[in-house]
Amino acid sequence: MVSRSLKRIASRCWRPSFDGENSCKAGDANGRVDGLLWYKDSGEHYTGKFSMAVIQANNLLEDHSQLESGPLSSFQSGPYGTFVGIYDGHGGPEAARFINEHLFDYIKISEFLLLMDLVTNSKAINDAEFTTENHGMSADVINKAFLATEEDFLTLVKKQWLSKPLIASVGSCCLVGIVCSGLLYVANVGDSRVVLGRLEKAFKEVKAIQLSTEHNVRYESVREELQSLHPNDPKIVVLRHKVWRVKGIIQIARSIGDAYLKKDEFNKEPLLPRFRVSEPFEKPILQAKPSILVQKLSPKDRFLIFASDGLWELLSNQDAVNIVNACPRTGIARKLVKAALREAAKKREMRYSDLKKVDRGVRRHFHDDITVIVLFLDSHLLSRASCRRF
Repeated sequence: MVSRSLKRIASRCWRPSFDGENSCKAGDANGRVDGLLWYKDSGEHYTGKFSMAVIQANNLLEDHSQLESGPLSSFQSGPYGTFVGIYDGHGGPEAARFINEHLFDYIKISEFLLLMDLVTNSKAINDAEFTTENHGMSADVINKAFLATEEDFLTLVKKQWLSKPLIASVGSCCLVGIVCSGLLYVANVGDSRVVLGRLEKAFKEVKAIQLSTEHNVRYESVREELQSLHPNDPKIVVLRHKVWRVKGIIQIARSIGDAYLKKDEFNKEPLLPRFRVSEPFEKPILQAKPSILVQKLSPKDRFLIFASDGLWELLSNQDAVNIVNACPRTGIARKLVKAALREAAKKREMRYSDLKKVDRGVRRHFHDDITVIVLFLDSHLLSRASCRRF
């Protein structure tokens, strides 16, 4: 486990806080609450402003999220930047909560350990130069942090599953964005999404550009990847009731958690039969390895919309970008959530005001938990030296 002394060194941290696991409340994250809606309309991060909002639909809120602005390393000297995490849980909140409590710490300690390893290894001098140029942040750092989080959560499952067998069926999507040294790092497992709003001067519009790779078997490419990884399993992906599912159970092909689909030792009693795969397996059915994108940010890049799939089931990428571009920054995440809820109400031919009266649990029949973080990118701040303190 990461030492507590490394946690949030001089950082600014915003996370929705929770009353047990049942409902949102305003707490040390300085947010506000309106029924099942938690929101922080405006705040500052390392390269601009941000806005956050969460709406609960499940009886137990399964989404967790965080924004950290400040040091991204256990080094006091930096690098400095902004970290965003969207963790969309399923089967329960335990995996998403675990990621929320550990992944960012693993990012910081992985960066520290990797840089120490590289600079002491003459065979890796080119990698060391690359890592140093980017002040320690790299795709390798992020990948190691994801896998460390997965390993520790599966260790927790092993300790608890005989007394709490359902924890073996709990998992989470995990979407991370890091802005550091003028670069954007995006890492994802599952089907949460980040969309960039980029100014296209020739057309005088802000264009939506999806940056994250989604691992949902509704996409043919994801089904083909699974089939290539499991060539001897003709039922690795099954179409049931017009929905593609891995082993007929789950729609995502990558996650953190879901131990019963990672290790065969959990695919038995005391886990309930409905969660078990009928045939034993030797290799993990789902992966925890993230898809990672690294790209340089441009002055044309205006903002990033990070959200769990609950938003994208109701709004298109361009619709979301158009809303952010047309409206004031303050409260924009809340406005996106409300736009999605209006679409959910419209689909059920009901008024938005009536949907707001539907309590958690029952609300899940109308829409999923939705988490949104909008990160504005001010070009004059993007060029600031990474080593400077926030």
